[in-house]
Amino acid sequence: MMPQARLTACVSAALAVAVLSGAEAPTMAGHVSPSTQEMAALLQQSAALVDPMALSLVVNDRRADLLMRQLTRELPLAERMPLRASAVVELINSGRITEALKMLQVLESDARANDPLGWRKSETGARMLEVVAFLRMAEDQNCHLNNTRDACLAPIRGQGVHVRREGSTRAIQALTEILAREPDNLRARWLLNIAHMTLGTYPGGVPAPQRIPPSAFAPAFPLPRFDNVAREAGVDLYALSGGAILEDFDGDGRLDLMVSSIGFADQLRLFHNSGNGSFEDRTDLAGLTGEVGGLNLIQADYNNDGFVDVLVLRGGWLGTQGRFPLSLLRNNGNGTFTDVTREAGVLRFAPTQTATWLDYDGDGWLDLFVGNESTPGDEHPCELYHNEGDGTFRSVAPQAGVAVVGFVKGVVSGDYDNDGRPDLYVSVFGGDNLLFHNDGPSGAAGTAGGWHFTNVAAAAGVTAPRASFGTFFFDYDNDGWLDLFVAGYGRKSADGLPVVEDVAADYLGLPSDGETGRLYHNEGGTFRDVTKAANLSKVVPAMGLNFGDLDNDGWLDIYLGTGTPDLGMLVPNRMFRNAEGRAFQDVTTAGNFGHLQKGHAVCFGDVDNDGDEDVFEEMGGAFLADKARSTLYENPGNDNGWLGLELAGVRSNRRAMGARVKIVVDGTAGPRFLYRTVGSGGSFGASPLRQEIGLGPATRVERVEVFWPVTGETQKIEGLEARHRYHIREGSPGAREVEWPPSTRRRASVR
Repeated sequence: MMPQARLTACVSAALAVAVLSGAEAPTMAGHVSPSTQEMAALLQQSAALVDPMALSLVVNDRRADLLMRQLTRELPLAERMPLRASAVVELINSGRITEALKMLQVLESDARANDPLGWRKSETGARMLEVVAFLRMAEDQNCHLNNTRDACLAPIRGQGVHVRREGSTRAIQALTEILAREPDNLRARWLLNIAHMTLGTYPGGVPAPQRIPPSAFAPAFPLPRFDNVAREAGVDLYALSGGAILEDFDGDGRLDLMVSSIGFADQLRLFHNSGNGSFEDRTDLAGLTGEVGGLNLIQADYNNDGFVDVLVLRGGWLGTQGRFPLSLLRNNGNGTFTDVTREAGVLRFAPTQTATWLDYDGDGWLDLFVGNESTPGDEHPCELYHNEGDGTFRSVAPQAGVAVVGFVKGVVSGDYDNDGRPDLYVSVFGGDNLLFHNDGPSGAAGTAGGWHFTNVAAAAGVTAPRASFGTFFFDYDNDGWLDLFVAGYGRKSADGLPVVEDVAADYLGLPSDGETGRLYHNEGGTFRDVTKAANLSKVVPAMGLNFGDLDNDGWLDIYLGTGTPDLGMLVPNRMFRNAEGRAFQDVTTAGNFGHLQKGHAVCFGDVDNDGDEDVFEEMGGAFLADKARSTLYENPGNDNGWLGLELAGVRSNRRAMGARVKIVVDGTAGPRFLYRTVGSGGSFGASPLRQEIGLGPATRVERVEVFWPVTGETQKIEGLEARHRYHIREGSPGAREVEWPPSTRRRASVR
């Protein structure tokens, strides 16, 4: 047996008594089901198989220990020097800053004495390691231990200015040395400006030749400030990169929060919205203990029981060491979850961080597409699982034509040609992206195996960018056709991850090799690249991403979480406001969204049920040292109208995923049309399935139309009022008004 097979067999045997009886009874509060215990054991044993010297992420402490152990031996200079340099890197990446700085001093002394020429060639690199170490020290001592509302938000000001100043002060000294030798070093220039911001000495304290002008950060629209209230709400989790879902998991009308983190022992967390501005950790009560790791999360009601279930995705970015199982967590409807991965037939071991739910064959049950990461010599074809309607899934990717082999970083589904069948878009890092048209049944009609997809990306004009990551379908101009956004992530001229230099050059208006994202306008089944015209041709190395409506004007805005594993990649997360479907305006600094830590899962949702969407973002990187605190940006409100909708499928899937909604309101020059598609949004971060729709200045809703893909019927509802919430059931006349209880907490004052 292969190691993974051995561990599966071992765990299965150990838990045979518990699981042989078949489907389990719903978990009781506080009780961990046998199948969840089985998954916990599988995850522990998968982690135990990881070779730390074959993985540069997550296990940096183990790598550092192994390197330090090697340095206790007598080694010739040619072996000792690179080994010591590697140890410095791993000590920094594991957060052992004091040890790293001492080792760096020893390395410098050794190099100056024994290899002065080599030292001169590598001095800038060594100094940059010193810079990164000092900046990380500064972040830990200030942003994370003293997590104020202003912490880590660029341009840093107010309570975000560092109280403990040694780290940034010493980083500035080292950066000044680098720039004296290399005045055109953009990485050093960028970090010098950031370091001065942390001390409150930007811009005046930055030498004029190296100063990045404040105008580079100026907003394009005066969006009101969104305060980060994560600390007050109890969700400022200190973690590595991970996923997040905003969703009403218990049906009380309030949005709860589930968050994961990539660390092999990092517990999946469930937070219940208490309705008073705070969240209560109910992880243990939910029976989730032992469900660890997970780079991404997506939700769906896969079994049509009315309760929203969760898929946990693991192994992404970990290469050959990423052979972890995903987890399918069934919501039992009583506040608990049960791991049904094996029972449902989706237990497999492959690196992934992305998946999408879709009813591709229109049978009323949500199917699952999983985008796996393949590398040379370690192939993991993508998977398509057909929902059999009995709680199980069947693998059909090869016959459906979607067994893609590539380093897949984002997948989304949407009916881009309005033919009633959901299609697939696949973002492949380092390759051409793929658009799979759902052709429908090609064999025996109505059978899952007879359905087929065809890649039409080239003909549709959506293969770029080659260096891509997250993606989503959305109708940014409200014309009734799904448009497509694909995030850029890398460099144009060579494979590899983004670098700080390209971001800095972009802010300064200099030429850059950084890859930009793409905004594709749907022309009725094909697409046109409108990135430049939409003012989105910017170097934004986006990982987490999603869309929502910040000001209830009815136009969907975009938030991009930025970063790479590099601890020196301290660049703002970026928010872009949709200017009436014509272009996007950078409102990062006006709205207070320019967090410098690594941005991952992004969720838009009305957390306090006051009629406007707040924004949650899971923060943190992939090196062990790169933990950060999650953010929750509270919407300060506006005067625009809104409408809340809960859709319930009958012949369609229960949560109406994939249903298209058209809202007709009174506009200044006649009727105005707004379009939404039910889903969780972007490929990295999950917004709620209920619809929170801004109406702009409209005071009257003329009608709502819902297109149900399974039947192809359009249901029309009239008599709805703005600033109210409704439940719409497929095929039932009218709509029932519902309450989403408002928070009892008083809104924080907007500064």
